[in-house]
Amino acid sequence: MRIQAFPALVPKPEFAAEVAAVPYDVVNTAEARELGKASEKNLIHVDRAEIGLPDGTDPYSAEVYARAKENLQRLQDEGVLVREPEPCVYIYRQQWGDHIQTGIAVACHIDDYGDDIIRKHEKTRQVKEDDRTRLVDTLSANTGPVFLTYKDVPSIDTIVESITKNAAPTYDMTDETGVHHTVWRVAGGEPIVDAFSHVPLAYVADGHHRSASAHRVGKERREANPNHDGSEAYNWFLCVLFPANQLKILPYNRVVKDLNGLSKEDFLAKLKENFTLTPAMAKEPAAPSSVCMFLDGEWFSLAWPAVESDSPIDRLDVSVLQDRLLNPILGIEDPRTDNRIDFIGGIRGTAELEKLVNSGNWAVAFSMYPVTVDQLIDIADAGEIMPPKSTWFEPKLRSGFFIYTLD
Repeated sequence: MRIQAFPALVPKPEFAAEVAAVPYDVVNTAEARELGKASEKNLIHVDRAEIGLPDGTDPYSAEVYARAKENLQRLQDEGVLVREPEPCVYIYRQQWGDHIQTGIAVACHIDDYGDDIIRKHEKTRQVKEDDRTRLVDTLSANTGPVFLTYKDVPSIDTIVESITKNAAPTYDMTDETGVHHTVWRVAGGEPIVDAFSHVPLAYVADGHHRSASAHRVGKERREANPNHDGSEAYNWFLCVLFPANQLKILPYNRVVKDLNGLSKEDFLAKLKENFTLTPAMAKEPAAPSSVCMFLDGEWFSLAWPAVESDSPIDRLDVSVLQDRLLNPILGIEDPRTDNRIDFIGGIRGTAELEKLVNSGNWAVAFSMYPVTVDQLIDIADAGEIMPPKSTWFEPKLRSGFFIYTLD
């Protein structure tokens, strides 16, 4: 695959902690507005610029994108963000408790995305893709990186380890959730760029809308440029590449509003037709081919024999739950559009599932075993699409440590 160093917009070290922002899509407008109150320097004012406009402002209106551009320019005019004097790559390490993952921030080529060298496992929603496309085009910048993974390459690990052991970090901070972020600036980065020329494939772990929008903007600018020669900055987009063995995937749990007209007793009886149903010894499944269910103040375990199928999709626990329970018993035909189901990131824990069901607003909750990185790669390699809300990656990448500009 092709990567390259780039002359990023970066925060001055003394402002990095204020600039670094959560990904735009993990908070709603109200939550983003609260985060933005902490500092006008926070990049959330660019990624979610509606927070600086009156309540009720359409987040997809022209004034939101115009305000985002103004806010990005303001950060440069105030000297909060400055331009690197030379192309760089960045080593980006995150520590969350005992978990450590170390990635490499680079520019990746849009043609690698288009040619499926950067592989996907999710569909994008048109409204969200259109939103990010318009923002990237208006800003002429990628503010939030795409989270990519690749099959482990020991020689790249060795390069990264040497840099992190022998160089002082450029940024070093702990965010409000307790995640420690460390960034090392690497001028030029030729050994890393050369090493990735031998990596055959990468995979979108998190950021399907960001990568799709970057690809769209690049293609549109090519078509609009009669002098296009391939050297333009819009041919590339911002990514952070992590080795697969370092990633942590949390489950994406489910809650359903009602039992589709069934009594508790009838519902449990139907479950016994497809699952081994027992009182749960824990609130989270200990292995694949099982789910923990919270219903009427009790935890149950649902188990089934491992699915034998050539399709990696069929073997996923979320697929078994959908095909054997959510659809035929609870009537959830399309989990992407049915408002009777919601998805709860594993970061919120099983206490959130209990809270929702105990509130009376939801009838039943399902605690899932997390999808593995190998399953994600198998699905992407097969050209298949993972069921909606199957993976929750944690920790999330912060936006703002490095910004890629398209001109």
